[in-house]
Amino acid sequence: MASNKCHVSVINVAVQTEHGLFVPVVKDADKKGLSKIGEEIKQLADKVKKNSLKPDDYEGGTFTISNLGGPFGVKQFCAIISPPQAGILAVGSAEKRVVPGAGPDQFKFASFMPVTLSCDHRVIDGR
Repeated sequence: MASNKCHVSVINVAVQTEHGLFVPVVKDADKKGLSKIGEEIKQLADKVKKNSLKPDDYEGGTFTISNLGGPFGVKQFCAIISPPQAGILAVGSAEKRVVPGAGPDQFKFASFMPVTLSCDHRVIDGR
């Protein structure tokens, strides 16, 4: 029996320019490695900056990732959902912190990166 499930793996990536915020899509993200996704994001960001995005480059996404931590050093932030998106993940900058080690007087460093998820509840309960 055939499954009626629709599995779409499209993510949007927020790109800010002087002309506003654009959210191009990376299609079939679940079938790509991180290096391939990173490569596509760079290509899409270049298209945004050159104002050469086509509708196929930004239509069809439901979830956005916004990273102000890595490139801009923003520690933590809450991102606003752009309709018709269902959610957006705001990624802050990673920082090293001292954490307990294996023994009672031992400590080590660990990296922590704050993320904030904003969701449109109507996707779940329709209200």
